[in-house]
Amino acid sequence: MKLSGRAFLVGTAAFALLASLTTACGSSASSGTAAGNSAGITGTQPPTTTPARTAYPLTIDNCGQKITFQKAPSRVLILNGTSVGEVESFIMLGLDKTILADAQHYGVSDDPEMVAKIDALPTGGLTMNKNFDVPAEQVLAARPDLVVSTWAGGFDAKNGMATRGQLAAAGINSLVNPTNCAQGDPNATGAEKKALATQGIDSSFDFMTLLGRIFDVQQRAADQVTELRDRIDAVQKSNPGTPPKKVLIAYPGMSMMNANGLPAIMTGGIYDKVIAAAGGVNSFAGKDSDTTRTLNAEQLAAADVDVLVVGEFTPSEKPDAEAAKLFAAYPQWNASKTRTYAVASDGVYLGPMNAWAVEKISKVIRGRG
Repeated sequence: MKLSGRAFLVGTAAFALLASLTTACGSSASSGTAAGNSAGITGTQPPTTTPARTAYPLTIDNCGQKITFQKAPSRVLILNGTSVGEVESFIMLGLDKTILADAQHYGVSDDPEMVAKIDALPTGGLTMNKNFDVPAEQVLAARPDLVVSTWAGGFDAKNGMATRGQLAAAGINSLVNPTNCAQGDPNATGAEKKALATQGIDSSFDFMTLLGRIFDVQQRAADQVTELRDRIDAVQKSNPGTPPKKVLIAYPGMSMMNANGLPAIMTGGIYDKVIAAAGGVNSFAGKDSDTTRTLNAEQLAAADVDVLVVGEFTPSEKPDAEAAKLFAAYPQWNASKTRTYAVASDGVYLGPMNAWAVEKISKVIRGRG
C-alpha cells in the first residue's frame, strides 16, 4: 500500500494488531509507573514552575533501553501501529517540520483541523508490509535519526520490522511510547505490565511531555498539557454529581476485531478513563480487554446503555446511520428509546485528542448534545 495515496487499508492483519492495542495502557513518560483517579488524571493543576531547557546530550530510559540524543532529532520516521496518537502529538507541539515520513493516518479526527494537518505531512514514498507497517529495509534506507513506534512490537523482527539493535547499529535512535512498553514485548517487566494495565488520560500527556524534553520544546509541551487538562477539568467541574450514566463505545467500522462480526466494543484502559472524565461509566466496566474480541450478540443486547458513542474509524463511514442501525438492533437499550448518542473518533484513543472526546460525550450525558 502506498502511503502517498493516504488510503488506510482495512484488513484482517491490521485489525489483529489494533485488537492487541485495545489493552494499551499508561505510564509516566520516564519510568513507566502509573497512577491516577478514575479518569486517569493525577491532578488537574500541573506544576507552575517553568520547565528547563533541554541540555544535550540527553539520555533517557525507554522501555529498559538507554537512548542518547546528541541534539534534537530532525529526521523522524513515525511507524503506523494503527495509531494516530504519536503523529498528533508531534503536530500539536509544532514538531511537524521534523517529520521525514509519517505512516500514521485515519482520515477522521475529533478535531476537524487535524486531518488536513496529517495529510500535509511527508510520507517518504514508503510502502507497507503484510503487517501494515514500514518494513526494516525501507526504514533503514530512509536514514532517519529517530524512529517512533506506538508499541514495542513496532521493533519486532518477526513482524518484518527493524529492531532497535539494528537501528542503533546504523546510528538511528528509536522511541516507544512509554505507556506501551509491554505491548508486544514478551519479556516486559512487572512495572511495564502494570503500566499497561492502568492507562489513564495522563498517559497521553506524558508522551507530549517526553517529546518536549527530547526536542527542547518543554515549555510548549507544558503549556499544551495545561490547556488540555484545563478543558477536561472544566468538564468534570460542570458534572452535576448525579449517578453516572452507562456509556457504550462501539466502532462499527472495526467489526473485524470481533469474532462474531459485531461492532468493536471498547472496554478498559483509556476508554473507561475517557468515559469517566466525561461523567459516565463504561457499560462493560470491569471487563477485560478481550471483551472486544469475544462479545456476542446476547451480551450486547443485555448491556445497560444510557448513552451510545459511535466510533468513527474511516472517513467513508456514516456514524448517524450506524447509530440508527444499533438502536434498531437493540431497542431495549435506554439509549435506543431516547435516541441518545455521540460521535467520536480518535479522542477515545491514547493521544492528545482526549479532551475533545470528553467534551463531546459529556454534552450528551448531560443532555446538551
